[in-house]
Amino acid sequence: MAREPGCAVTLTNAGLISTILVPIQARPNPPAMLRVSRLTDYATVVMTCIAAHPADVLSTAQIADETRLELPTVSKLLKALGHAELVESFRGVNGGYRLARPASEISLAEIVEALEGPIGMTECGVGEGQCEREAQCGVRGSWQRINSVLDQTLRAVSLADMLKPPPAKRKIAVTVKTGEAITE
Repeated sequence: MAREPGCAVTLTNAGLISTILVPIQARPNPPAMLRVSRLTDYATVVMTCIAAHPADVLSTAQIADETRLELPTVSKLLKALGHAELVESFRGVNGGYRLARPASEISLAEIVEALEGPIGMTECGVGEGQCEREAQCGVRGSWQRINSVLDQTLRAVSLADMLKPPPAKRKIAVTVKTGEAITE
């Protein structure tokens, strides 16, 4: 590979400079490490759309139009939500979907579990015997407490809560010893 005259390699090889400063740019927006999948996010959007129309049976096309999601994606989500018994489906000309229970009785945790399975930050957070290092793990108890706080927090938020406008500022304090989530 040919080098331009005056480039750093040429100058250091000739003994003209001894130090090269290379700028290192930090990533402006590092990717989130802990997050729900896009489909799970979309499932909450679909469920809040249905919850906003409690007296109606909405068609898949109506839900797709209102949420601005692709029809096949909405169909896939409704199938998973139906298997989890979070929505009821009705066939026929006036068929569609409605919530299986009132929005206040459906937790965010149930929606997450319908798409993702059991909530667990680590394998050992889901249940016993999931990790071969379980017996000698020094951080298992801490991860289980963290998992418990996350699970309690998701169960404390109902679909009806998701319909409400977000408060101006909300603090969440977590007591790590007990794993209890406290909202202020």
